[in-house]
Order: sequence, then C-alpha cells, then structure tokens
Amino acid sequence: MKINAFWLMLGALGVYAIFYRYYSAFLAAKVVALDDARVTPAHRLNDGQNYHPTNKWVLWGHHFAAIAGAGPLIGPVLAAQFGYMPGLLWLVFGVCLAGAVQDFIVLSASVRRNGKSLAEIARMEISPTSGFVAMLAILFIVIVALAVLGFVVVNALAESAWGTFTIAASIPIAFFMGLYMYRFRKGKVAEASAIGVTLLIITVILGAWFQPGQPWADYAKFFTLSRHNITTSMALYGFVASVLPVWMLLCPRDYLSSYMKVGTVALIVLAVLLVRPEMQAPAFSYLSGGPIVKGPLFPFVFITIACGAISGFHALVSSGTTPKMVGLESQCRAIGYGAMLMESLVGVTALLAACSLLPVDYFQINLTPEAFAKLNLQQGHLSELAALVGEPHLAGRTGGGVSLAVGIAQIFGKFPGLEAAMSYFYHFIIMFEALFVLTTIDTGTRIARFLVQELGSRLPKSPAAGRGEGLAWAGAAAAVVGSVGALWPLITANAALPAALPAALPVVFGVVALVGVALVATHPLVGQPEWLPGTITASILVVAGWAYFIYTGTIQTLWPMFGVANQLLAIVALAIGTSVIINEGRSRYAWVTLAPMAFVGSTTLLGGFMSVRDIFIPMLLANKNPGDDVKGLLNSSLTVVMMLCVVVILADAVPRWVKYWSEGRRETHETLEVPAGASTSPSY
Repeated sequence: MKINAFWLMLGALGVYAIFYRYYSAFLAAKVVALDDARVTPAHRLNDGQNYHPTNKWVLWGHHFAAIAGAGPLIGPVLAAQFGYMPGLLWLVFGVCLAGAVQDFIVLSASVRRNGKSLAEIARMEISPTSGFVAMLAILFIVIVALAVLGFVVVNALAESAWGTFTIAASIPIAFFMGLYMYRFRKGKVAEASAIGVTLLIITVILGAWFQPGQPWADYAKFFTLSRHNITTSMALYGFVASVLPVWMLLCPRDYLSSYMKVGTVALIVLAVLLVRPEMQAPAFSYLSGGPIVKGPLFPFVFITIACGAISGFHALVSSGTTPKMVGLESQCRAIGYGAMLMESLVGVTALLAACSLLPVDYFQINLTPEAFAKLNLQQGHLSELAALVGEPHLAGRTGGGVSLAVGIAQIFGKFPGLEAAMSYFYHFIIMFEALFVLTTIDTGTRIARFLVQELGSRLPKSPAAGRGEGLAWAGAAAAVVGSVGALWPLITANAALPAALPAALPVVFGVVALVGVALVATHPLVGQPEWLPGTITASILVVAGWAYFIYTGTIQTLWPMFGVANQLLAIVALAIGTSVIINEGRSRYAWVTLAPMAFVGSTTLLGGFMSVRDIFIPMLLANKNPGDDVKGLLNSSLTVVMMLCVVVILADAVPRWVKYWSEGRRETHETLEVPAGASTSPSY
C-alpha cells in the first residue's frame, strides 16, 4: 500500500513544533543558561568589518542561508535509494536530538568566548593539542565540504543561461541591499528587504527570456557556461566574498537568499499538503547497498544524509561569522536551534519530492546510462517529463539536483492548469538549488580563511617581516598568481597551454605560491582577520583547494568523503560542546551532547573505514581512468587523517571530562563570570 506524503509532512511539522517549544527551551534555560546581561562580542569588539551587531532576523537569515547548502537538498535525494522511511526518521529525530543541539551549544559557547572559532574553543576548553589538531581537521573537512557543495551547483548551472543569469544578478542586488541598509538608509531592513526580494523575483522571470524563441535568446550564449567556466566563476565569487566586509556582500546576499529559500520551502510544503502526492518509492529498499550509494543502509544512510539531521559544517558557521554578529544571548535559541529545524524541513521536502518520482525515472536520472542498463528496468515516463520541464535530456544527470527539480516540478504541475508551467518550476528550482549552495560557499570560504589565518598566527615570525608590509603584499600577489597558475591546466582543461608545458608549469607556479604564503605567514599581523595581505592569501589558498576537487571529482567519489568528513566534524563539535558543558559546572546535562556524539561517532567511523576499503582503495588499485590512482590515494589519505584527528581529540578530552565532572573548571568559571545582580536572563 502506498502512503500519502501529506501524513509524513504533517508528522514532521508536529515533531519540530514540540521539540522547539520544549526541548530547546530546556537547553536555553538549564544547559546553556542564556543571559542577556553579558555584552556580546558584536558590541564589545565592533569593528565594522567582522564584528557587527545585526538585526535578529537579518542574522537568522544569514545563518540559515549559510548552513543550508546543498547537503539537505542532495543527501536525502541520494538516500532515497534506501526507501523513504530511513531518511525521514533520521532527518526528523536526528535534527531535534543532535543537529540543532550541536548548533545551539556551539553558537552559545562561541558568543561567550568573543566569537572564537571551534578550534580555538577546543584549545581553551580541552588543551592546546586538541586545538591544533582540531584546526587541521576542520581545515581539511571544510575544504572537502565546499568542494562537494560547489560540485552540485556546477552541475545544476552548467549550460543553463536562465539559472546563471538569475544567480549572477543576485550579487549586484545584494551589494545594493548592503549599501542601502548600512549606508543610505541605516537600519531600514524592511525597505531593503522589499526592494531586494522584488528585484530577485524580477530576475527569475527575466531569466526565462533567454530560452529559445524568447526575446533574449540571442544573448543566452553569454550566460551559457561550461562546467569549468562555472567552477572558475564560482571560485572568483568565493574569493571576493571572503575578502569584502561582511555587511557589504555576504550578509545581505545571505539574507536575500534566505527569503527565497524560506519562501520556496514554504511553497513546497504547502504544495505537498494540498496535492498529497503518493510515495512511489518503497518504505525500505536496497538495505545492503544500491546502485547510487555503494554501501549498506547502516551506516551509510547516516552519512549520505550529512546535512538536515546533523552537520559538522554548521559548527563552523556557529563559531565563525554568526557569533560575531549576535546582539543578545537570548537570540541564540532561535538562530542556533530554530534555523537548524528549518534546514531539516528542507531535507524532508527534498526526500518526499524524490520519492514521489517513479523509481525507474529516479534511477535513470541519477545513474549513468551504462549503470542504469545493468538494472534491467523498464522505461518509465522520463521522455515525457523532459518535454514538460523543457530539457532535451534528463537521463544520466547525476548528482541528485536534477531529479530533485523534476520531482518538485512534477508536484506543482499537478495543480489544475499548471502542467504547462512545469518548465518554469523546474528552472526555478535549479536556481533555488544554486542559491542554497552559493550562500554556503561564500560563508564557508570566509570561515576557512579565518582558520588559515589563525593557523598562520601560530607559526614562527620573522622580525624583519614586521618592519613593513611591502614583502607581505608581494607574498600575497605571489600566492594569488601561483595558485591560479597551478590550477591553470584544470581551469582551461589543458586547451590553452602547449603540450610540453602543462606537466611542468603547475609545479613552478605551486612553488611561487608557497614562497608567497611563507612571506605572508612570517608577518606578525597574519592572524588578524582585518589585515588585507593575510586575508587575500588565506582566501586564495582556500578557494584553490576546493576548486581543485571540483575540477577533478565526481559525485560518486566526493559525496562519500564529504559525508564522512562532515559527520567527523560533528563528532568534534559535540565533543567540544561536552567539554564546555562540563567545564561550566553543568555535567548533569552533558548527556545532551554525549548521546548524539556516541551515535554519530559509531556510524561515521564505521562508514569512513568502509569508504576507504570499498571505494577509495579500489579506485586507487584499478586506476580505470587517468588520475584515478592520485584521486584514490588523496581521498584515502584525507579520510584516514581526519578519522585519526577525531580519535586524538576524543582521547585528549575524555580524561579531562572525568577530572572536571564534579565541580567544573575554575578557568572557565572565571572567564564567563557576570557581575552580581546584572542578570537579565530571558524567560523560557
């Protein structure tokens, strides 16, 4: 018997409401003990660049836009091969008991520690060793995460003039919003929001004019970009967004995107409740591994759905840009716990949309033609769907994004008289997916830049380097030129270089980049986020790292590594959160982070071992395609290193939990002391 999606959606919404009302209130009042008497770093350290008090709902929008990347859209779609029930249960209960808890605890801890990063909190609350190991692990993990998220948007926007135009137009709109809110009409958030949202909707409508037969069809070639060109454009955007002040581009663009994200999710939820599509996928399927995810349901469903239930990447946002903009501690509940529930809802809508497709259509889209042929399935309705959404080919469009857009367009197309508009719905959702990813790309790149600068501040310094900034600027220029030169064969797909040069030039440029990095890293100011030579150098290193993986990877190789890396970071975040709770003298509540840490730890370490054994090492040994041996070795090495980092942090943290379990840690108490009689704790 097929179940109606209406009941699944209604049940999920009910669970979210109950947990937000009661469980998040318990966390706020007892576990974290939020107190508005504490002056937040946004006020105390306000520099107009990174620390800046921000309207609560603008910040909620930035935070939600930053954490809600491709993960909650793509992970549930790929996990649909296991059936709809495993993913649904993990999305709904995992977020309430694990993901939202992690985000809330880490955000509150960072706000009380001057907006420090996750690695710095580990150094303060566990030990310098854990802080350093966490910094390295986080840097590896965030670059892998950004690569996977970027890979999804590249596949969604490649050869799509409509989507590319809309995304490109959102950037100048965000610039205008930032100037409007912070320069022209200070504090007029509602006015800027109305203007920005109106302009964004207009660009979505105008994007259709690039379609064949439409007024701007002749200009579509300027926005019809290849995968490589989309990757290069996205890398350029990530670099610029990382360097500019947060109020100028990142925050208003994320806020603008949040309107589109929340509004679209609300419309999809409403459509599911009204259309009531039946689940075409079974409740359980491919329990021992399937054609898309090459592992068994346990533990791979908990790794494939890497966001939406719990995501270590969120801990970086919660200890990166967001805590530097929180105006009052009491806002952490809605921003930390509430925004994560909204992301989980995104995952639920994606899962239900994918499972509303016929299984044969779902697999034909998400598998290569060769892999699909091996399933011996009869043809479905894919050719009809392709005609309805205005795409010449849907088969073999792997990665999850296309099947999600088709599934959602199909739901909207079931409204009376709207089947003819499915092409608009399809391209709108493609744009919607790209918006999700880019807001994570810009914030993630900025957070990784903070980490690189923080790491650079711990390196030995040259007395001569501190006498002037000339060498530092030369180093920054060398880092940029060297990084671009090292990637040039990938950027151009070897087309623009003589045959004898590609093998040698990247190495030469790589050395130039390293020399430049060394010149910047020896300067005493490298650790200051506002110091421009350090900002430029750190940003180009991060962008070059994730761009390399996008240029060379596939969804089959990147997604398993991303899932493992992301959940490993969640283990680190929950361990640090546990240390914070125990050190603050609230060990009786430590179970709120210990329980999810134990579950996520067991599934992720097992999944990491199986990924290395069954995916990466076979790729290395078989070497079926040029470069597979290098990719297999790199993926295996990174995964093993990240797993070892997590084990080291846990081994360092557990004895300290035992030591401070009874009375807490004196240094932590002194750091967080509030003057007597000053408490203005909100009522929950």
